[in-house]
Amino acid sequence: MNILVLGSGGREHTLAWKISQSFNCTQVFVAPGNAGTDLIAINVDISVNDFSAIGEFVLENEIDLVVVGPEDPLVNGIRDFFEANEKLKSINLVGPGKVGAQLEGSKDFSKIFMQKHGVPTAEAQTFSADTIDQGYTYLEGCDMPIVLKADGLAAGKGVVIAQSIEEAKDTLKSMLLDKQFGDASSKVLIEQYLDGIELSVFVLTDGKDYVVLPEAKDYKRIGEGDTGLNTGGMGAVSPVKFADKAFMDKVEEKVIKPTVDGLKADNIDYKGFIFIGLMNVGGEPYVIEYNVRMGDPETQVVIPRIQSDIVDMLLAAAEGTLGDYKLEIGEFNVAGVVLVSGGYPGSYEKGKSIQGLADVTNSLVIHAGTTQEDYEVLTNGGRVLTIIGRGDDMEAAISNAYKDVNSIKWDGMYYRKDIGKDILAPRIF
Repeated sequence: MNILVLGSGGREHTLAWKISQSFNCTQVFVAPGNAGTDLIAINVDISVNDFSAIGEFVLENEIDLVVVGPEDPLVNGIRDFFEANEKLKSINLVGPGKVGAQLEGSKDFSKIFMQKHGVPTAEAQTFSADTIDQGYTYLEGCDMPIVLKADGLAAGKGVVIAQSIEEAKDTLKSMLLDKQFGDASSKVLIEQYLDGIELSVFVLTDGKDYVVLPEAKDYKRIGEGDTGLNTGGMGAVSPVKFADKAFMDKVEEKVIKPTVDGLKADNIDYKGFIFIGLMNVGGEPYVIEYNVRMGDPETQVVIPRIQSDIVDMLLAAAEGTLGDYKLEIGEFNVAGVVLVSGGYPGSYEKGKSIQGLADVTNSLVIHAGTTQEDYEVLTNGGRVLTIIGRGDDMEAAISNAYKDVNSIKWDGMYYRKDIGKDILAPRIF
């Protein structure tokens, strides 16, 4: 099979890496890809939102399966584009259509969906610029802290936890009137703050059946001890020890089944991943958000734990035969440390020469913001690499990752030194 992966980040490099190991894969293409995918696949210089060019490439290169990595083309309707084209509609594609993608594309849509189908989630109300005064009044009746979320896609940065009513009102004004996140904050959810510990659960569904992939915990803040600005993710670990069988059984019964059943009840034909951001509150799961694709950097620690053939799994989801697929998960632990450009998540420079890649011997190196010029790998983004360590226990996985982090260098490189270490200490819920 010829397989096309859309995207250019660490998530897409990880998917392409795993797909390339399948006996069912003839050739992997990645559009547009990065310096890492160039080592295991053929990079294609096409934007993920250039649907016409993607369609032409698929037909010209006899692509059998398209795997959509990022959220943008899903929210913009790439599945709908394929299904509306006589020549493309028979191509297998992993990713929901435009309506299903609103689970991520609109926080308001997803909140209404959860409330309608009985999925446990925080209480919330939505406001616009026209109803901002009602929003101010609503805030005065809320307990602090409070969460404010931009309704639309904001590159993972449209969430603010306000510690006081004054801060919350200022944030609401910045989002709605000052358009802090552009069109993404034309509507804002004011949401109850949940006190617990976060984790991510990943589901692949064909619209009828589903498989639950390994869970993960990621680290969003730039500073150690979860301080500083939010980022796209500074690292991740899998498995998550507080997500034991009893808790995961609750997740399946209270969250996953109502979600999949809700999609069916609403006649939303959904073939793809559902990333469920959860809060463990006293041993009970509450949904913070849905994403309609795999997470990044969680993909980098989840996919390596899959022992069964991932192409079989992806094809079954696309064809509607996932009920026959047997998912096999490794018992080992995986930890990922993200290396970023100095200044991220603010301004940063690109084009820095990365040294030491050949010296990494025990870990998997996943590329994100990289490019290659004259056989030299250069930085090309904020999040540049993820170093993936593996071990029989989490302590060993973390240690192995950091050993190889020390082999990598470029001018201004930064990383957190505490990824995964918080869950090594016992925690009682």
